[in-house]
Formats: sequence, structure tokens, C-alpha cells
Amino acid sequence: MVAMLQEDNGTSSVASSPLQVFSTMSLNRPTLLASSSPFHCLKDLKPEERGLYLIHLLLTCANHVASGSLQNANAALEQLSHLASPDGDTMQRIAAYFTEALANRILKSWPGLYKALHATQTRTNNVSEEIHVRRLFFDMFPILKVSYLLTNRAILEAMEGEKMVHVIDLDASEPAQWLALIQAFNSRPEGPPHLRITGVHHQKEVLDQMAHRLIEEAEKLDIPFQFNPVVSRLDCLNVEQLRVKTGEALAVSSVLQLHTFLASDDDLMRKNCAVRFQNNPSGIDLQRVLMMSHGSAAEAPENEMSNNNGYSPSGDSASSLPLHSSGRTDSFLNAMWGLSPKVMVVTEQDSDHNGSTLMERLLESLYTYAALFDCLETKVPRTSQDRIKVEKMLFGEEIKNIIACEGSERRERHEKLEKWSQRIDLAGFGNVPLSYYAMLQARRLLQGCGFDGYRIKEESGCAVICWQDRPLYSVSAWRCRK
Repeated sequence: MVAMLQEDNGTSSVASSPLQVFSTMSLNRPTLLASSSPFHCLKDLKPEERGLYLIHLLLTCANHVASGSLQNANAALEQLSHLASPDGDTMQRIAAYFTEALANRILKSWPGLYKALHATQTRTNNVSEEIHVRRLFFDMFPILKVSYLLTNRAILEAMEGEKMVHVIDLDASEPAQWLALIQAFNSRPEGPPHLRITGVHHQKEVLDQMAHRLIEEAEKLDIPFQFNPVVSRLDCLNVEQLRVKTGEALAVSSVLQLHTFLASDDDLMRKNCAVRFQNNPSGIDLQRVLMMSHGSAAEAPENEMSNNNGYSPSGDSASSLPLHSSGRTDSFLNAMWGLSPKVMVVTEQDSDHNGSTLMERLLESLYTYAALFDCLETKVPRTSQDRIKVEKMLFGEEIKNIIACEGSERRERHEKLEKWSQRIDLAGFGNVPLSYYAMLQARRLLQGCGFDGYRIKEESGCAVICWQDRPLYSVSAWRCRK
């Protein structure tokens, strides 16, 4: 990974990223820099030194938070506040959002204080702003463009010769994908099918905008088309609302949605643990036994934020659940299997942000978001307000959720392609390798749009979108096994 370091004359020079240098050091016992460094000296650090110092401070702070040493955590946060900046270089920007997330985690350890500080804040649900930020992400990154291209290609190949096609979009927020599909169906040698798209989204305004764009395009091309809007959160979705009919060929598209179900699985595990504790007269530490038997990636935490109020925020992880468990993720995948789709295409973050401890999640997410911020550094000026919006309202909120939240509140539970493949396979789906032509088109898209630094690698018939060598997102296609 490389970072573009801004020089005084406004030009850019490529240098080794602080994270790349840091990755060669020991992460098990990070070197802790002296907390007594005078603040006026910190401003004089070179960008590379400052980047390394920020990483060390973040790890130091997280260690103090995890062990409940809040006075030391506060001292680290004070130093971070002098160095981190949401409009600085890549590492300063990343550090600003991780610093905010760690501070939020500390505040959440005193629910009364946290609620009092947020009591007068009105939560505005600005739909137009949400759509705008999502559109900025679409424009600034090739991720969704590649995902939509590969998804549409898999659907077109699966629907060859079909006369009635029904596509279910589990996150109907971007009409560009389906405008392209409508145009592609119109170019079929055998003519377009009767197309029905069911869009699921929790905001009616988003669905109304999509319906208008798609109906307008279908009428222009004279394609028989219907749009079925379903106003619902995905975790509250009633499958009957999808109105799947006999005789139509079905496709399902899920873009960055399945990981949100893992929070419900986590709650299920916690409730099961609580029941077992109640029925455990011997006093054996069943939670630890359960986590060990489930193959947790790290030992069960004992001390994280173990202050007087008894708040222990990180002793839970849906990733610790055995893959055969009957959670909400499995239930949803089983429901999709029950609809018998000809193809289901899944796009997810290809990261491991669902670890059971704060340190696990901080280290993994630090590398991932460093890559994403690095992408912007090479493409968008630092002074761009649109860039700041994406970093704050999209990535910043994800970082805060990964680091500061626990239980059902922690919804950004990103996992690797390997785990998703196992889950989807156990639900009765078989992998459909993405075609050579689809992968060729995706690579041409990256080259044609000038997205230098990105690459697509094939992994067991699936596509993994990378920045340099860092996997970021995966796209996989599936069909029902009979």
C-alpha cells in the first residue's frame, strides 16, 4: 500500500505508507511511545514519523480502553487530538475517526453520561443527504461499478432464453445498476423479457426515485416492465412482500447487506449463554467454554472496560457462532433458498471486522480503512468537501460502529469471503463461477476509468476487488442446489 504525501508546493510524491512500515513490526507487543512527549514537538514530526506515531497512539489508547485504564486512555486521546485531523494527510484523517470512535466507546461505558450528552441532539434522517453520499461513493470508487457489472453479467447469463424475469434488489438505492440491466436485456438477440424488479429499502423516497428512473427508461425502450417497491428494513422483511410468482425466473442481488444480520446472531448467542448460565449450578465458565468450542479467533476477553458499572463491551462476537447455528443470517439465507432463485449475487466487504476483542477489530479495520482513505488520497484533492463527506458520513460512521458499539448495535460486522461462502453453501446454494467474459469486462472497466492501483483477483470462482494487495470487497454468484 502506498500513500500520497502532499508536499508544500502542492504536488504529490509517493512514499511508503506508515502502515506498511508498521506492518513489519510486532503487533502482539506494540512499542508504546512515551506519553510525556511535549505537544509542541509533535507538530514538527515529518509525515512518515507522524503516521507511525499516530498508529502507536491509537494502539496504546485501545489497549488502555480494553484494560479499563481510562486515565491513561484519556492521556493518549489528548495526544491524538493534537495530531489527528479530518482534513490532513491520510493517516491524520484515519486517526481522527478512530480517535472519535475510541472516545465514544469510553463514553458508552457510562450509559447515563452518554445519554445525557446526546439527550438534546435531534437525530435527523436526511434522505437526500444519504442518497448524495452514496452517490459520491459510487463516483469516487470503482467498487459499486464493478459489483453492478458483475451482478448484471451473472443475471444476464443465468436468464438466457427466459421470457419472464424477476429481480429482487435487497438494497434498492442506486438505479444505475438496473438501468444498465434494462438496456442489456433490450439488446438480447431474442428480445427483452417481461422484467419485474422488486426493490427493498427502508425509505419510501429512495424507492420512489428509483421507480421513476426505471419506468422512464423501460417506456423509452418499450420494454414490458414492473417495479414492486417494498418499504422495509431487511431484518424486518416479510418474504411474502416480494411477491414471487410461479413461472418467472428469479434473481437476487445483495450489495453490502448480509453482514447486518450477524448482529442478530450475536444477540442470539448472548441469550443462549445467559440461559446456560442460569442452568449451570456447577459454576463452570460456560461462556468461555462456548467460545472455545465455537472456534473463536481470540480468547474470551476478561478485562475490557471492567469498571464499577460492570460494563464489559467486547465479550461477544457472531463470528464465534458455529456456522451451522440457526441464527438470523441462516434463516434469511434459507428463506432466499426457498424462493428457488436461478442466481443470487452477493457483494460484501472482504474484511475481518467481527472479532471478539477491541484490539482485533481495531487492527483489522485500521488496515482496511487506511487502504480506502489511500484510494481517495490518490484520486481526490484533500480540500474536496465531497471527499470529507464520504470519509465522515460513510467511513467515519462505519469505523465508529465497529469500534464503539457492541451487541445488536454493532451492525458493521464485515467478514471474509471464505466465511460467507461457507454460510451460503450450508444454506443450500452452490457457487456459480463468474465467467471469463464478466471478469474481463470488470478489469476493462477499471482500466478505462483510470482507476490505477485497483485490481481484481479471482478466488474460487469469485471476484475480490483489491487496492494494491489489500482485499476490500468480494462479489460471488450462487444458485440453488436441488
